[in-house]
Amino acid sequence: MTGSGAGPGGDTPPRLLAGRTVIVTRPADQSAALVTLLRRLGARAIVAPAIEIVPARSAALTRALHELERGDFAWLTLTSRATVDMLASRLPGPRALGATEVAAIGDGTAAAFRRWARRDPDLVPATFTTNGLARAFPRGDGRVLCARADIAPPGLEDALAAKGWTPTRVDAYRTRFPRSLPEDARDALRRGEVDAVTFTSASTVRGFVGALGVVTGSPKVVCIGPVTAREARAHGLVVHAVARPHTMEGVAAAVVRTLVR
Repeated sequence: MTGSGAGPGGDTPPRLLAGRTVIVTRPADQSAALVTLLRRLGARAIVAPAIEIVPARSAALTRALHELERGDFAWLTLTSRATVDMLASRLPGPRALGATEVAAIGDGTAAAFRRWARRDPDLVPATFTTNGLARAFPRGDGRVLCARADIAPPGLEDALAAKGWTPTRVDAYRTRFPRSLPEDARDALRRGEVDAVTFTSASTVRGFVGALGVVTGSPKVVCIGPVTAREARAHGLVVHAVARPHTMEGVAAAVVRTLVR
């Protein structure tokens, strides 16, 4: 999505989305990257968080983190940036991971881990889904810590167990759904001004539909990956584009593909 125009900071992308309004449903503290991409393309980006991430406080999580520091886990799986944020807030530092190998789903999660730990994850599957992680995971034995969202679906742990591992799942963080969307998002939807809505997880779909009820107008639906798209269709939404790759850059490019003819 680079253009030939030059600006003070280097190449400036063409304003392909000028005059377009796009809703971003990511949590407020995670929306900056996508909002920046959309606005550089000329879009009016409205931040309408459809979920809120809050820390998980449980004896199970505390116990798992102590065991992680003791070196009891051969692997740690990270399925979102929020999981990395939890580690950064609860562990004394990345050295607490010791020799534990780390698997991360997605470029964003891998980049967050890299910033915190000052090293690369040991495994990043080519497909940025839990199924992709399960397929890419090696066979072996030993314990695997699966620190996930409280509402994350089952399946990963069974897939790892089928490969010989002993998974331990704990809630790394909790997901809350808002009762309503911000006023500017509601007004833009009511007036039919929204050209596209972006979803970056299945939970953002559930939160958006739950907060809004009926989606008015005919905004295009753009999803970050197949799991999110499946959730959107299950809620009666027509999915117009799925990002490839499953990154914020991929989402922005998918919006362009959908809205620009």
